[in-house]
Amino acid sequence: MPEKPSFRIVAYATDAIITSLIPYDQLTHINYSFLIPNPDGTFKTLNNSWKLEEIVTAAHEKNVRVSIAVGGWGWDNEFEAMAAVPEARSAFVQNLVAVVDQYHLDGVDIDWEYPDQGQSSQNFLALMKELRRALPEKEISTAVISFGDDTGLGIPSEVFELVDYVNVMTYDGDIHGSLVEFEKGLEYWSGRGVPKEKINIGVPFYTRPSEISFAKLVQFDPAAAQVDSFEYNGSPEKYNGIPAVQAKTKLAMQNAGGIMFWALDHDAQGEYSLVKAIFEVVHK
Repeated sequence: MPEKPSFRIVAYATDAIITSLIPYDQLTHINYSFLIPNPDGTFKTLNNSWKLEEIVTAAHEKNVRVSIAVGGWGWDNEFEAMAAVPEARSAFVQNLVAVVDQYHLDGVDIDWEYPDQGQSSQNFLALMKELRRALPEKEISTAVISFGDDTGLGIPSEVFELVDYVNVMTYDGDIHGSLVEFEKGLEYWSGRGVPKEKINIGVPFYTRPSEISFAKLVQFDPAAAQVDSFEYNGSPEKYNGIPAVQAKTKLAMQNAGGIMFWALDHDAQGEYSLVKAIFEVVHK
């Protein structure tokens, strides 16, 4: 496994990523997204698996760790059904270990959005315990909502001891990617007992409400890179420009162990790159 970095820069990369554009020198971790679970503990065919193979080879040459992200938005029913049945849970773990071995991965990221309080939460805990036993030397992380007990308490505190990182999705709130949401995310999960060094706090590389990539926004008008709201084809869009991402990176360095973002394939290239903006703050 590549050497452990002091501060993490964690990129979610979808199967649409152009692998030749990945700035490995500016990242510490890549979460390839997504491996989709079935209720019986098997998985759907991984999209563009050849890209994952390319990423792992190139990343390891640059001391970057690669995990597989499992699930994502809209697959909660599959997680619920699988985690509720011990046999399906065990099959899920065994099959995921096989994926880790096949692609020479450094870890897994469980992205169940979201376990409910009660039995669902306990099933999630049972799943994470089995996963940790099966992958004692690998990195395990989980993606969680930005803040709030209604959904946040579906993640039992016992999980924090089992995982290496908690990826906090501090975006998609009332004001998408706002500094308030970012700070509340740090405060909430720290308050729940997640050690500071385990938190990867999130920033968006896309807009709301239209989900325009930052790359497309900057291509439309480079001035959009320096602000947090912009009108795109008649729609007022909220997002994070370079100054906001740099300010958040500074806060993350004080209050977390890393910064993460969705998604790498939405970033601009060259001088307007948000990854570049993050890297320059971390390594100035």
